[in-house]
Amino acid sequence: MAVSLKVNGAMHSVPAEPNAPLLYVLRNDLSLNGAKFGCGLAQCGACTVLVDGKPVRSCVTEIGSLGQSEVTTLEGLGTAGKPDLLQQAFIEEQAAQCGYCINGMIMSAKALLDRNPNPTEAQVRDGLAGNLCRCGTHGRIIRAVLKASQVMGRI
Repeated sequence: MAVSLKVNGAMHSVPAEPNAPLLYVLRNDLSLNGAKFGCGLAQCGACTVLVDGKPVRSCVTEIGSLGQSEVTTLEGLGTAGKPDLLQQAFIEEQAAQCGYCINGMIMSAKALLDRNPNPTEAQVRDGLAGNLCRCGTHGRIIRAVLKASQVMGRI
C-alpha cells in the first residue's frame, strides 16, 4: 500500500501501511535521519518533528493519521552550509555534547519560538521539558534558544 505525505514542502508517496510510525518512514523511506530513535515510547523527544508547526513524537505517530498535514524535520530548517538562525545559535553556544537529543531539542525550540518569539528562560525550560538530554547540556541548550530569540528579534 502507498501512503502520501507532505514532508519539508514536498509530496512523497511511500510504500507503507497507514499504521507505520512516521519515524520509520522518515528514516527508512525518505532518508531523513534528523529524527532519532530514542525510547520508542514518546518519552525522550529524540524523534520530535513538527506536524503543522506543532512538535510531535514521530516514533508513535502513525502516518495514516497525518492526512494533509505538513511534516517538518530538521532537514527542512536549514543546511550544513546555511543553517537557520536556531541551528546557528546551537552551534555558537556549543549546545551539543553527544548530539543525540539535539535534533529533537531544535524542533521543540522551533515550535516554541514560532508560538512565542520572545520567551523567558522559564518558558524555554517549560517548552523543552519533554526533551531529555543525558549529557547535561541543558544550560547551553537554554542559552542557544534564548540567543536565537534575540537574533530573530533583530531581523
